[in-house]
Amino acid sequence: MSLLYLIDWLLRIYVFIIIIRAIISWFSPNYSNPLIHFIIIVTEPILSPIRRLIPTRRIDISPIIVILIIELIRTQILNAIIKNLR
Repeated sequence: MSLLYLIDWLLRIYVFIIIIRAIISWFSPNYSNPLIHFIIIVTEPILSPIRRLIPTRRIDISPIIVILIIELIRTQILNAIIKNLR
């Protein structure tokens, strides 16, 4: 049960990091900044496959798609938690 809570918590943090990455991309970030570099390294393995599947036009919607997928997973986890509580 606590494992499900941990996974839920980690997915929330990951969504937050993806949102930060999307906001940073609107500006010209300093890629030598260690924090920016960390955010890119953490998010790129998930975002790049989505970019390959959905060609980017003017707006990169891969963060939105990944967040939706993560929220679907979180919903399933929360349903499992609720089911176990009954």
